[in-house]
Amino acid sequence: MAGKVLEINLFGPCVVRKAGQNGYEITGTKHKALFALLATAPFGRRTRSFLQDTLWGQSTFDSGRQSLRRAVSDIKALLGEDFEDFLTATHSELTLTLQNVRFLGRPGGATFLEGLDIREHGFEEWLNNIRQNPSQIYGLFSTAHQPPPPSILPTVAVVPFRLISSDQSMSVMGDFVAEEVCRSLSKSSLMSVISHMSARQLSVQNLDTQTIQNTLGAHYCLNGSLRTQDLNATLDADFIDTSTGRILWTRSFTAPVADFLSSKSEAIAELTTAVGRMIASDTVRYARGRHLSDLEDHRLLLAGVGMMHELKLASFAKARQLIEESVARAPHAAEPLAWLGDWYIMSIWNGWSSDAKSDALLASEFTQRALDLDPDNSLCLAVDGVVHSALNNSQGVAEKRFSKALEVNPNDAMSWLFSGVTHAFRDNSATAVEYVEKAHRLSPIDPLGYLFHSFASFAHVSAEEYEQAVELADLSLELNARHVSTLRTKLCAHYHLDQHEEMMQTGQRLRRQLPYFDLEEYRQKHPAADYDVGRRMVTALQAAGF
Repeated sequence: MAGKVLEINLFGPCVVRKAGQNGYEITGTKHKALFALLATAPFGRRTRSFLQDTLWGQSTFDSGRQSLRRAVSDIKALLGEDFEDFLTATHSELTLTLQNVRFLGRPGGATFLEGLDIREHGFEEWLNNIRQNPSQIYGLFSTAHQPPPPSILPTVAVVPFRLISSDQSMSVMGDFVAEEVCRSLSKSSLMSVISHMSARQLSVQNLDTQTIQNTLGAHYCLNGSLRTQDLNATLDADFIDTSTGRILWTRSFTAPVADFLSSKSEAIAELTTAVGRMIASDTVRYARGRHLSDLEDHRLLLAGVGMMHELKLASFAKARQLIEESVARAPHAAEPLAWLGDWYIMSIWNGWSSDAKSDALLASEFTQRALDLDPDNSLCLAVDGVVHSALNNSQGVAEKRFSKALEVNPNDAMSWLFSGVTHAFRDNSATAVEYVEKAHRLSPIDPLGYLFHSFASFAHVSAEEYEQAVELADLSLELNARHVSTLRTKLCAHYHLDQHEEMMQTGQRLRRQLPYFDLEEYRQKHPAADYDVGRRMVTALQAAGF
C-alpha cells in the first residue's frame, strides 16, 4: 500500500498506530474506540451525534458534544499533518479514509477489542453486538483471514469419466475430458465447481451420491463413461442431484476423439450448456412457490437471478425477496449485493420502477457495499460499471470498472458483455462486437443467454450489420420474448433494412411490453442517445410511430 498508512488491530488488544520512522500510536481509550467505531462503519463514516451518544452517552448533550470536539482536537494534535490523510471532519460527520488503513490481526483469532472497557451503555451494546456476530465485519479483512463462507451457489463435482476401451494409449482420456468440463463450468458466475484434483481423489472408489455430497460438499454430480471406436468417442453422462440421488438427465455425446481432446471442443461445450441449463431450471422450479425459510442457502441466489431474468412482474418481485434473503444469510458475501444492485437496474430498464431516482441510488448503494466487501470481485466491478454507464451516464468511470474486472478475471463473461455494450453505446462498434462475441464464448451456460444475444444484436446494430442484428435478436426473443431492449434493437434493424412490415409488428410487441414508453425520455436519458447508434435508434422508433 503506497503513501501514508494507519494500522488498526481490532482483534485482541486494540492498536491504532502509524508505523515507520515518524510513527506514533493512539493510546487514549476513547480515542481508540472512536477509530474502531469509524473503522467498522459503512464507508468509514459516522455522524457526530452517534459518536457522542455511543462514547459519552451518560453526559448531557452539550457536554458530550464538547467531549467529542476535544477528542478530535487531541487526535489532530497527535496526527499533525497526517490528519487529513486519515480523517475528514465536518460539522455533522467524521470519516475515516479506509483506503489508507491496514487492518492487522486475524478475525476469530482473539476477542474483538479485548480489554477496551468503556462504561457507556451505547458502546457496550455496540461491542456486544459485534462480538456475538463478528462475521459482519469480516469484509474489512483479506479473504485469507476470513472463515470459509457458506455456499451461496450450487456446487458441482465432475468425477473423471470411466474409459471403456482396450486401447491403453487412451487411458487418461476420461480424466482429461472431466478436467476440461470443470474448466468450462467454472467460467459461470452462477455456480461453484469442485476442483478436478479433489474430485479425482474419489474416482477410484465405488461412489454413491451421499459420499460425494458429504466428502466434497457437492449439490450436483456429473459422472459417466467414455467409449472409443476407431476415431470417434461417445460420452455417456448422468447428471445427478446428490441430495436425493435423482438423475436429472442422461445424455450421450458423440464426436471425433480429436474434438474431445481439443480445448474448444463442441461436445464439451454442449455438455456444459446442458449442465448449466439444468441447474438453473431445477433451482428456479424448486424455489417457485416455496417459503424462503424452506430454501437451502445455495438455491436462493441462483433462483433469484433466474426469476429476475424471466421478466415477469410476479417473478421479478419474488426475485428480490430471494436475493435479499441471500444477502441476509451471507452478509460477508459480495455477489448477492451485486445481484441486488442489478435487480434495481433492471427495475428501471423495464419500466417497473415507481421511483427511478431512488432505485438508481439503491443500485449504486448495493454495488458499493459489494465492493467494500470484495474490491477485486469481477462480477461486483462489472455490475457497478453498469450503474455508472446506464444510470449515471459516467462512461469513463464505467470503463475503469470493466477494465479492472477484466484485469482481475480475464474469463469473466459478464465483464466482457457489459463492457462490449458500453462500447456499442459510444459507436466503438468493432470493439463492441469483439467483446460481446468473446463474452458468449466464455459463458454459454448461465441462465442469461437471452441477454448475451440481445447485447450482441445491439453491438451489430452499432456496426450497421443489421441482418446479423435481426438473427441475434430473434435468438434472444426465443429465450425471452419480454425483453424490451431486444425489441427496440430488432425494430431498429428492421427499419434500416427497409423491412417496414416487420418493423411495425415488432413495434406492436414493444408497445404491449412497455405501454408507457416515452421516446423523449429515451432521447434524454439513454447512454447512447448522443451518439450515432442512438440517433439511428430514435429515427427508427419515430418511424414506427413512437
